[in-house]
Amino acid sequence: MTQASTSMPEKDTLRPAVQLNWWRATVCSIGLLLAGLLSLPGGTATTKYVNDLFVFLDGAHRIAAGQLPNVDFHTSLGPLTFYIPALGYALSGSMGAAMPVGMSLLILFLSLVAAEVVGSRMHWAFGLPLATFLLLVVAAPANPGERIGELSFAMFYNRIGWASLGLLLVMYLRRLPGASSGKSADAACASFLVLVMLYTKVTYGVVGLAFLVFMLFDRRQIGWVTLAFGLVAASILVIELVWGGGVKYLLDISLAGKNSGGLPTMTALGHVVRTNLADLLAYLAVAIILFILTPSYRHLLFVGFSIATGILLIEQNFQFFGILTLGASAAVLSESLFRTELRCRYARARIALPLLSAFLLIPAAVTNAVSLAIHAYYTAGERGEAIRLPAFSEIRLVQMWSAGQYEYFRDYNRTLADASAALSQLNAGSERVAVLDFVNPFSAGLDRTPPAGDSVWYHWGRTLGPDYHPAAEEMFADVDLILDPKWPIEIWTGNGMRDIYAHYIARHYDLVRETADWRIYRKNASRTEADRLPRSEMTSDRPKPEFRLHRVSGG
Repeated sequence: MTQASTSMPEKDTLRPAVQLNWWRATVCSIGLLLAGLLSLPGGTATTKYVNDLFVFLDGAHRIAAGQLPNVDFHTSLGPLTFYIPALGYALSGSMGAAMPVGMSLLILFLSLVAAEVVGSRMHWAFGLPLATFLLLVVAAPANPGERIGELSFAMFYNRIGWASLGLLLVMYLRRLPGASSGKSADAACASFLVLVMLYTKVTYGVVGLAFLVFMLFDRRQIGWVTLAFGLVAASILVIELVWGGGVKYLLDISLAGKNSGGLPTMTALGHVVRTNLADLLAYLAVAIILFILTPSYRHLLFVGFSIATGILLIEQNFQFFGILTLGASAAVLSESLFRTELRCRYARARIALPLLSAFLLIPAAVTNAVSLAIHAYYTAGERGEAIRLPAFSEIRLVQMWSAGQYEYFRDYNRTLADASAALSQLNAGSERVAVLDFVNPFSAGLDRTPPAGDSVWYHWGRTLGPDYHPAAEEMFADVDLILDPKWPIEIWTGNGMRDIYAHYIARHYDLVRETADWRIYRKNASRTEADRLPRSEMTSDRPKPEFRLHRVSGG
């Protein structure tokens, strides 16, 4: 390619250390402010996806009870998905504050990383908006791409992945000449971001590792990249020695992969492109301007990587809009162009890049900031309907725009109270409980001892299916009571679990209570003796539990 610009010494080569320190302190202050807004009210407000929230709280409760993810319970999500709320629960002593406090701690750590990575590589005019944008992605309790005020901690691991990957993309830029050399700091930041992604949701971690491989081809940065690979490898070995669940983590991911299907189809990818067409066009405009003014194969590969991985990531998320790494990548390209001394006739053309980058950053930043403020307002005033399980009383169900969603989850809340009352009447205080539905909220919500060997999350067509599912002998080995909901929060999961586990339940459990919303089965006293008998002598004519389809939900 021909060069359309003259290579010049980069600007701002003599930025004083005090200015860099101010820059970094500003980013950390923003992180502290966001963490305070999220955690200080001391509760959780949610408008939807309440069942997803219960998944994370169940995992936190299990960890508090001494269990280890993928060792004592199945999950295709990384262990950090549960250790984050578990740490919040340990510090706050409240299930209602577990997610906000845990996420606030992560925000503080990410703000330190952002201060170092962004502060050493970007001028404040580009870096400060980007750092604020990425920290807001993590702080806002809302699924990306949904309406303002649709509050939920559901899929919070995707927000962590987008923000971590966005910060990693900034490391495509070389350090500003005014910043002190920091090979060790760069390696520590990069390895931290990759490990967070690997142990939260593995797909983001794979993309992070691919980015580090790409960075190996930058001879001026190969030092910290090589060191980062070493730190990641060493950390994985240490984590495996302490945790011991790495192989089982991969097996659980494999099971989820078998149920959710293989590679994305062209139809699915085309739908993602159409849904995110405006953002993709704005990003392509940034890239084209950059290529015209400063042609570079390296820039071309970086743009291709950002687009391809963004599309692939959002396609496998429960998210329809918002490839959040495009904004980060556009800001990186803008910074790269502004470092170059252009000929006079091209100098004004680069003004378009900040405007296009703002188009990608500002709408999502405003949406997330408003959602965070709304969450603080509702939790500080204890507004909304409390979840009707004692340990979840500081979780508030609030109504925003969708009356249908609110009524749906209010009905679900009512069924939880019904089950709680039934369990109390059965004097089942020490008995371990499982639920034939998306999640079991009762171990954590009633502060009961959780079973071992089961899963925190069942989702038909994703974590289990008719052909690939955990064996009943493993799932129910430690379960004394099975709760079968007449109105499952996820109808396909409830019906599917009934079908595949009905025979086992019929042989080993008896119906002991039926309410308006639940059927409750207790492990029968003869199970141990029956397990010792030859299969031919087992009673196989016991009637199966009566499983009827009652209503289809839209959850």
